[in-house]
Amino acid sequence: MTAELVRGQNHPLPGARLEIRVSAGEPVVVGATLADEHGTVHGVERVAHPGAPALPGIEIEVSRQAAADHRLAVDLDALPRSVHRVSVLLALPSGAGGPVRFGAVAAPYVAVTGPDGHEVASHTLTGLDSESAVVALELYRRQGAWRVRAVGQGYAGGLAELLADQGLPEARQLAGAIDEAAARGLTRPVAAPSQHRDAAGAQDVPSPRDGTSGPHDDTLPGRTAPPAGPVPADLPAAPPSLPTDPPAAAPSPPTDPPAAPPARPTDSSPVAPAPPATDGPIDYTHPGRRTTAPPAPPQAALPGGPGEPARPVAGDAAGWSLDERLYHQVWGMFEDLARTTAAYRGAVDFADSRREQELDRILADPGSRVDGRADAARDAARDRHSRLVDRAREALDRDLAQLRAEAEVVEPALPPAYARWDNPVWHGYRVPVENPMALRLGDLRLPESAGLRIPMLVRLPLERGLWVDSGRSGAAGASFADADGLRRLALDTATALAARLLAVHPPGEFTVHVVDPAGTGTSAFAPLSDSGVLAAPPAAGAAGVTDVLGRLAQRVDLVQMAVRGGAPDALPAGPDTAEQLLIVNDFPHGFDDRAVTRLRYLADEGPAVGVHLMMVADRQDAAGYGPLLDPLWRGLLRLTPVPDDHLADPWVGHAWTYEPVLVPAGSRVLQHVLGRVAEARRSRNR
Repeated sequence: MTAELVRGQNHPLPGARLEIRVSAGEPVVVGATLADEHGTVHGVERVAHPGAPALPGIEIEVSRQAAADHRLAVDLDALPRSVHRVSVLLALPSGAGGPVRFGAVAAPYVAVTGPDGHEVASHTLTGLDSESAVVALELYRRQGAWRVRAVGQGYAGGLAELLADQGLPEARQLAGAIDEAAARGLTRPVAAPSQHRDAAGAQDVPSPRDGTSGPHDDTLPGRTAPPAGPVPADLPAAPPSLPTDPPAAAPSPPTDPPAAPPARPTDSSPVAPAPPATDGPIDYTHPGRRTTAPPAPPQAALPGGPGEPARPVAGDAAGWSLDERLYHQVWGMFEDLARTTAAYRGAVDFADSRREQELDRILADPGSRVDGRADAARDAARDRHSRLVDRAREALDRDLAQLRAEAEVVEPALPPAYARWDNPVWHGYRVPVENPMALRLGDLRLPESAGLRIPMLVRLPLERGLWVDSGRSGAAGASFADADGLRRLALDTATALAARLLAVHPPGEFTVHVVDPAGTGTSAFAPLSDSGVLAAPPAAGAAGVTDVLGRLAQRVDLVQMAVRGGAPDALPAGPDTAEQLLIVNDFPHGFDDRAVTRLRYLADEGPAVGVHLMMVADRQDAAGYGPLLDPLWRGLLRLTPVPDDHLADPWVGHAWTYEPVLVPAGSRVLQHVLGRVAEARRSRNR
């Protein structure tokens, strides 16, 4: 299995001939430095960069230009004996008109693979903000063997500061030469990078791995920079990348509507992410998780009839597996819908503004009211307004028709992790042998989309807990008359999400715990309890709450200490090393101050070491704690059991309507899937 390294963690390398793959949402410059046992680089001849991509007599070569994807081949046995460390550097090219800090782009993903393409270790560079250069990872000698360490050390001073930190006297001059070489490379064609499509939301739409949020609270992943998901609009915080307000659409020409957004890029054109205009850091988890050798290019789209667009094909996005291509394609559809709707709304706003200005000019001319010219001018202004709106609607309808056609071929092709519960793929379900790259949390739509729904996918493992809102604070919840029915629906949503997480992981790789202090969720959790997939029966009462929280908090402490000590495999036999999900019902009932503190600790520290939280609660019930729990709510991605427009995208700030993906009434698919999961676990434990 692939070792997914966190910062500071190391892993042994199986051989000397390796390939290092870099994936980023923006074009980046990649370099490598060769250092001694103290980490010192002795001269520019020990630095591979776009101006000197190959070092004489040394088996390492980097790209001559900035790109979103890179491959570096390394033969460690061919390195001089004086070289003890090989550091892989990433930098944003200066003067290219793109982002100048890693906090404004998708988190880069770096993987080390063997000659056969099998991924040995990987590292996602999260937590960067103002840095424009970073040491991604290093290969180093230890007791005669080579290992890889995830570094993730960023430098706000750019390459000059990074190279100086490695002891290079000519750091500033070399950094300037690298920037100049990268700028020359940008004028040449660049190999097509993989399309990173993710979505982010306003809340509040979700973001694939955000962190904090602004006046909206969650973020959605997008097609340009995989962000992690939509962002809730009702949570008061500031996640990494959501704008607080949609940008105003103010077209410059006074006679024509705004131009439509650029078409979705194809595999032959580089993708240029559009980072949100905020000062907060962006921490989107990158979707470039490579686990297999690159497949053959996907089948080209079949041509339509004369004058018709090409018919869409499922999996036509870039990627190293069908799941990855579908993932990118889904978030590409999300971005396309966001941008085409923004173009339509901008055109309508422009038409409205132009009509009002013309009517104001008519009213300001007293003479026009005497000879009847005012009526004719008003009619002409309204006609022009109607023509502009009709043209905008035609363009929107054309784009929506193409997206619907794409959705019709993509939805049936989705794997279980991305599929709705009514998809036939679940009837032939088999327990997987590998972890998925993403999970479907629900669907997203806009008022203009007329029934078009885009799957809301988030990367796995979860980097943010989930909060299933059982209250009536949202617009949709407020219209739900039966409060008890809404709470039951929230529990059904949580159960369906937990079942999906269990179903898409290999046996023993995911464990679910339930805390239900008053036992109010017994019937809703019955599918989980009856199938035997829970780690233990739902914990009830104050003692049960204390026991479960204490064991999970201890697991977080032990794993953190092991990771910090560089010995993640040296854990004692007691803790369950699988990913953990804790479902908490009816919070804060049954929770004392100590339990609340532990819950906040799990929400903050748990995701980094594989402990995830899912709250089923009404935020108003916790109002008695005052602002004490605000950080807890801000740290979770809010989901609603009924449709609610609490999410926003990172490009234009649309309010997206989120809809949960529930099991169809009367269906036995949940019991069927959980039965298979339980059977696979029993077979594994025999």
